[in-house]
Amino acid sequence: MRRVAWASLAALCTAGAVSAQVAVIDAKPLPLALATKRIIASSDECAVWRREQAFARSVEAHDARTFQSFLHAGTVFNAGTAEADRGSDEVAKSWAEIVEGRTIALRWRPGIVQIGGEPTIALSRGPYILQRMQAGTPIYRVGMYQTVWVRDTREGVWRVLFDGSASTGQPMDDRAAAERWVEEQAMSDCAS
Repeated sequence: MRRVAWASLAALCTAGAVSAQVAVIDAKPLPLALATKRIIASSDECAVWRREQAFARSVEAHDARTFQSFLHAGTVFNAGTAEADRGSDEVAKSWAEIVEGRTIALRWRPGIVQIGGEPTIALSRGPYILQRMQAGTPIYRVGMYQTVWVRDTREGVWRVLFDGSASTGQPMDDRAAAERWVEEQAMSDCAS
């Protein structure tokens, strides 16, 4: 979300569009309590973790303007693939249907955030749930995303530079099974 590989995600949106007009997407957010394993994180890593959380919430709120505000001007989504979207305007355009949330719901939560030797670059990796409707029935997939954040040294704001899938999405029987899978994924201990 986001993490099936964004080109595949767009195809899923299109495939479910006709039947989704009849059924309703269950787009509730992922509770942050869902994480059985917590990893110690620095205050800077927690700042990025909270930024990732706010980024996810912009999609939950269907707020395209706020979603785009998280993007670096030179952002690349589907990073490392031939289908990469480049630039904040292009990414916002390609994600419009996802942010709108009528035919597909993408929910993710921050996972583990790490900052290495360069204090203005952070890696965020965590779980997502993707839901779409097919013939009136909800279809769920889970997987891991990976985002590289860069801190603007003038403004001090973290923005998404690279984003893409960190795993192949796997099908789940229902939302409860998907949430159980999310719960098993580690998370930086930043939720309070």
